[in-house]
Amino acid sequence: MKIIRFTSKKLERIYNRGFIKSRRVEEKVRQIIDDVRLFGDEALIKYTRKFDGVKLSPRQLKVSEIEISGAYQNISPNFVSSLKIIIENINRFYRKTIKKSWRMKDSDGVILGENYTPLDKVGIYIPAGTAPLVSTVYMTVLPAKMAQVKKIILVSPPDKHGFINPHILVVADLLKVDEIYRVGGAQGIAALAHGTKTIPRVDKIIGPGNIYVSEAKRQVFGLVDIDMIAGPTELVIIANRYSDPKFIIADLKAQTEHAGGLAVLITNSKSLAKEVKSQCGDNPGFIILTKNLQQGIDITNKIAPEHLEILVRNPQRLIKGIKNAGAIFLGPYSPTAVGDYVAGPSHVLPTGGTARFFSGLSVFDFMKSSHIIGYSRKALDKIKEPLEKIASIEGLDKHLDSVKIRF
Repeated sequence: MKIIRFTSKKLERIYNRGFIKSRRVEEKVRQIIDDVRLFGDEALIKYTRKFDGVKLSPRQLKVSEIEISGAYQNISPNFVSSLKIIIENINRFYRKTIKKSWRMKDSDGVILGENYTPLDKVGIYIPAGTAPLVSTVYMTVLPAKMAQVKKIILVSPPDKHGFINPHILVVADLLKVDEIYRVGGAQGIAALAHGTKTIPRVDKIIGPGNIYVSEAKRQVFGLVDIDMIAGPTELVIIANRYSDPKFIIADLKAQTEHAGGLAVLITNSKSLAKEVKSQCGDNPGFIILTKNLQQGIDITNKIAPEHLEILVRNPQRLIKGIKNAGAIFLGPYSPTAVGDYVAGPSHVLPTGGTARFFSGLSVFDFMKSSHIIGYSRKALDKIKEPLEKIASIEGLDKHLDSVKIRF
C-alpha cells in the first residue's frame, strides 16, 4: 500500500473514479441485446454455449423443481439453520423501513397524499464466476418480499456442467422465488428487459455483475428500471492512534479478495500508517495521512465510499459529519463482513463515488408511489387566481379554460 499526504494529486484519481465506458464492450453488449430482442431463447442458447460452454435446449433454460429439490442434498451442513438467523436479521431491519400510503384533508376539501404500490415483476441477477454470491440472493430477494413484489425472477449463469450453485438454489427456494433460469451475462439482462418465449419481461433488474452485465443494465435502463450500475467493491477506514492495527490490516486485506476493489486507510497517526504499510506490503490501496480526524471526514465525503469503517474510540462522535457513504460500520467489532452477510441492511450498495446521490438497496426500490390530488369546488375556486397567473405566463390558455369551465 502507498502512503500519500492529504495534499497529494493522487487523491483526485480516487475522487473521480467511477464506471468507465468501453466502446468495445458497449458495442458487444448492444449486439447481444439486439440478438436477444430479435431471436429470444435462440439467442440465449447461442450465448450460453459461447460464453459458458454449456449446450441447452429452450426447456432447460428454466431450473426444474427436481433440480431444486436435489440441491438440498449438496449444501453445507447447518446451512439452512444459519440462513434462518440471517433472514430474521434482514426482515427485522426492513420492517422498520416500509413506507405506507397516506392522505391529508383540509377544511376546504383538498385531499392530498401518496399511494405506495409494489412492482409487479422484478428480475434478480446473481453472479457466479469464481465466487457464487449466495448472500446476494437473500440481500436482494428479502427486501423485494417485504415490499410484496408479485413475481420475482432469478437468473444466474450455469457452471461448466450446466448447473447453478446448490446454495443459490436452496436460498431462492426457501425465499419462494417464483422462477429461476440458468442464464447469465449481458444476455441474461437482455432477457429480463425484453422478455423471451421462456423468460418473462420484468419491471426492474436488481443485482451486481461484471462489466458486461453493468453495461447491459446501463443500456436497458429506461425500458426497465435498474437498481444501480455497480462497480468494484470499496472500503475506507478512518482510524487514529487508539485503533487496533490488527483489525485494520485484516479488513484491508479482505478487500483484496475482490478484484479491482478500493482499499483506503485515512489516519492522522504516522506510526499507525507505517505499521499498516509494513504489514500490507504490496497489497493495492492507499494510506492517506491527514492533519486531524475532521480532515479525514472531509476526504471521506469526497471519496463517497461503498463501505466506511470508523475505528476510533467514539465513532458516534464522527458519524454526524459523514454525508456520503453507502454503509457505515461503527467501532472495532463491526467489520464490513458483518454487513456483507448477516447484519440486516442489504449489501447492495452504491460504488464509484455514487454514494453522493445513491443509497443502499431498500424496500422502496421495489415500490413506486402515485400522488393523490383531490379538490372540492370551493378549494378550486380559491386557487383560481394564482393558477391563472402561472398559466398566462406560460401561455397555456387551454389549461386555464379547463378550470374556468367548472364555474
